[in-house]
Order: sequence, then structure tokens, then C-alpha cells
Amino acid sequence: MRLSGLQKEVLGLYRHCLRESRKKPEVSAMPPMPYSMHLATRPHFQAFARSEFAKNLTIDKRDFAAIEFLLRKGKRQLEVYSSPGIKDIR
Repeated sequence: MRLSGLQKEVLGLYRHCLRESRKKPEVSAMPPMPYSMHLATRPHFQAFARSEFAKNLTIDKRDFAAIEFLLRKGKRQLEVYSSPGIKDIR
């Protein structure tokens, strides 16, 4: 199956999101949790990326304006969440 340019962009953004999530710490160091309970932060980023893409699966593939808007929005969000200062997402 051949993918359109827009479909390739969407898949590229998804892969980029998952690659960026691998740069996040596996467990949260802050705040210290009692009883050695640490929050897993990397899975939060991965779950967030998956859920954002999954909730837009129903968009018609011919709705170019909506897809392009969501691509721009996703790229902006990725830029913000890729910041080293962002340690966790909920």
C-alpha cells in the first residue's frame, strides 16, 4: 500500500513522538515518593502520544485542512514536551 505525503507526515510525527519519549527518564526523581514508589514518566509520554493520535483516527483522510492543522498542533506540542525541563506529563 502506498502512502500519501500527508500520511507519511503523520506517521513521521508519531515516530518522532515515540523517539522523543525515549529521551525522558524512566522513573520520576521528583518529588521523592515514600516507600520507594516512583512514577514511571516515560510510559506517560508514550501513552499521551498514543492517545492523542488514537482520538483523531476518525478524521476523514481527505479532510486535508483538519489533518494539516493537527500536524501543526502536534509539532508544536512535541517541541514543548521535548524540552529537557519537562519531566512528566499527565
